[in-house]
Amino acid sequence: MAVRSQKEDILTELMRLGCVEVSEPNESLDIAVSTESSQLVTYRTQQALALQALAIADRYVPVKGKLLAAKPEISIEQILDEDSLLPALELAQSLVSADEKIKRIGADESRLRGVCQSLEPWLELNEPLECKGTEHCAFVLGGLPAAIPAETVAAALYEQVDESEMFVISSDKDQHYIALVCTREYLGTALEALREYGFALASFSGMKGAAAQITAETNAELEKLASEKDAQVETICKLSEERQELKLCSDKLNAKIACAEAEENVFGVKSTVAIEGWALARMVPELEALLEKYDCAYEFEDPAEEEYPDVPVKLRNNKISNALNMVTNMYSLPAYDGVDPNPLMAPFFILFYGLMMADMGYGLIMIAAAIVALKKIKPKEGTLSFCQLLLYGGISTFVMGAITGGFFGDALEKIGVILGKPEGWGVLPALFSPLNDTIYVLLGAMVLGVIHLNTGMVINFVEKLKRKEVASAIFEEGALWVMLVGGVLFALDKVGVLANGIGKIILIVGTVMLFYGGTREAKGFAKFTSIFATLYNTATGWLGDILSYSRIMALMLAGSVIASVFNTIGGIANSLWLFIPVFLVGHALNFALNLLGCYVHDLRLQCLEYFGKFYKDGGRAFKPLAIKTKYYDVV
Repeated sequence: MAVRSQKEDILTELMRLGCVEVSEPNESLDIAVSTESSQLVTYRTQQALALQALAIADRYVPVKGKLLAAKPEISIEQILDEDSLLPALELAQSLVSADEKIKRIGADESRLRGVCQSLEPWLELNEPLECKGTEHCAFVLGGLPAAIPAETVAAALYEQVDESEMFVISSDKDQHYIALVCTREYLGTALEALREYGFALASFSGMKGAAAQITAETNAELEKLASEKDAQVETICKLSEERQELKLCSDKLNAKIACAEAEENVFGVKSTVAIEGWALARMVPELEALLEKYDCAYEFEDPAEEEYPDVPVKLRNNKISNALNMVTNMYSLPAYDGVDPNPLMAPFFILFYGLMMADMGYGLIMIAAAIVALKKIKPKEGTLSFCQLLLYGGISTFVMGAITGGFFGDALEKIGVILGKPEGWGVLPALFSPLNDTIYVLLGAMVLGVIHLNTGMVINFVEKLKRKEVASAIFEEGALWVMLVGGVLFALDKVGVLANGIGKIILIVGTVMLFYGGTREAKGFAKFTSIFATLYNTATGWLGDILSYSRIMALMLAGSVIASVFNTIGGIANSLWLFIPVFLVGHALNFALNLLGCYVHDLRLQCLEYFGKFYKDGGRAFKPLAIKTKYYDVV
């Protein structure tokens, strides 16, 4: 709670610190309070103006951005400085006004061009368009369908009214443009005769003078409008040189909008305001040091268990686990009382990705792309996570490629054949090959799956012990581990490695534990049926989960085969000139396919198989009052 006069200063300093999420007022307060009003609408309107002006500048004077260029840096003080806001908004208004004038000029030009187009058939007519004839003689302009010969119509008219004459001014593919002269006494009869052939009167509302004269005047007006338009375009081009001011203005208004949105959740009475919200626990000392500078009273308290669903979540990562933020955010944030999955998932995700891709050439491309992006664009938040994941995935891919002997498949071997090198030139040493040792790769993938799943179970076991759910931990995860150990010992017993029968006993004990755990909460007949449900779910669940890891072998094999096929196609003619284009196109397609495919399948193994063993999701992202910019990096 603080004195009202310090409200804006406190909010600004909280935004600098960036560790407090201001929440809505507590409805259980006993005193009558009201939420604060802010200039949120004004700031949003101003930002819309700045962005509109920026779009106008980009449209008239497009600037080609540099590839992988970093955003310019700016200090917090410059972002919060309001001195340049007014000139920038005036600049934005000038750009918008000039663009609106150009639009109005464009509308006027379209109207005038329409006038010229409508008068074009009448340019040979010397009479003024407003002319209606004399006291006794009528003069009428109109059009006839071009499909009917004008001579036929003229003859028919003469038969009806001999004191009349029809002049064809011009013709096009649609109409004959005619002038009718006849005595006023028989004008009605003449028009009736012409209407039988589709005659329609021409309309020149508000036009005075001959068509050629009006066209000349209209063209002069169009030239004047074009000159005005060029002047406005020149103004926009000149003002567009200061587009950086508009970008800075937009980012400054972003900060003001953030403060105003927080202010909407501030509440209070006449001279006092109160702020409620969530703060990062590790930032409490800095927050206390800040609040001590102001006339305010404050209190921190840990959320109660019933508040956990409402507590926001902030993932705290190191350089390795931060790369997995994009994976976790794509799935769902952990619940407040759950565990952070990133450090627990990072080793497996990176290892599995490298196994699926498994090629030194592709790994080098990924590493180079990530390093260039990290150095050039200096990414933050989601982009930083992507670049880090690309880097670590590239390193893993290179290492696994070195183990399997893959460098753009068997490209070196094919090049050796083309160059006439001895047989076996370019064949890299390999610990195992996905093409030759497929069964071993499959078994290895499933072993990794067992390790992966058991790691998830260990995490869940520990979490249950923390929650004092000891029985659940022992008779669920514990029972499965006893069965796993018993199964391994029983298998060794069968092949003669062991001969003491201990494996069978341990397996039976684990099975009894599992059945007891699955039925201990059931009553009556349900206890009997739950035995079968436990057996079915355990058997099919584990079998399905372990088989899912065969995708590691499948993607490793698919990538190697496709790479080898393109290399073979390129080497058919035994010429480097054919091999190089086929190599570039083929491996570009294979690389793109695997880059996405390996990510998707790796993501599935983590989100379904691994997370299914321990992960509690449903967390809400922590959204603190902080300075967020689009065009500048705040340092």
